[in-house]
Amino acid sequence: MADVSRHRGDLGSSQHRQDLGSHPDVPEMQARYAQMLGGRRTMPMDGPLFLVGLYCAISPWVIHFSATQPSLMIMNLIAGVAIGLMALAFTIAPERTSGLGLAMSALGVWLIIAPWIVGSHPDKGIIISNAVIGGLTILLGMACAGIAMKSMRHSRST
Repeated sequence: MADVSRHRGDLGSSQHRQDLGSHPDVPEMQARYAQMLGGRRTMPMDGPLFLVGLYCAISPWVIHFSATQPSLMIMNLIAGVAIGLMALAFTIAPERTSGLGLAMSALGVWLIIAPWIVGSHPDKGIIISNAVIGGLTILLGMACAGIAMKSMRHSRST
């Protein structure tokens, strides 16, 4: 290990500035900073995911089935909030949310089949709305999972 202790009075000298450039830990510190700054790989997915979650949460009032399908209304509200929170998790800590992409895709499948399981006699508007929301959730979730896997492979190889 290198002697990193400093003697009194030499911190401001030009000799100190030259020694820091040849310090043995400089390449490792530069690699850590590059990894930390380059960890934001799901950025293109955050906004669309949040918007899909927002639309899922408000869709019972947009499509006007909040009164006729109260159980489906609650389910869409909860699913929309969950999608929005997952999108925020991708924004805040993308390197720690690698498994959420697959969970997001599973939630998308649930959104597609939910009108028949949770609701009773859904009309065409409800079915189309949930199918579109579910399809987008599946696609964006798979994209996030793919980006996270690629990011994990990239970080392991470096």
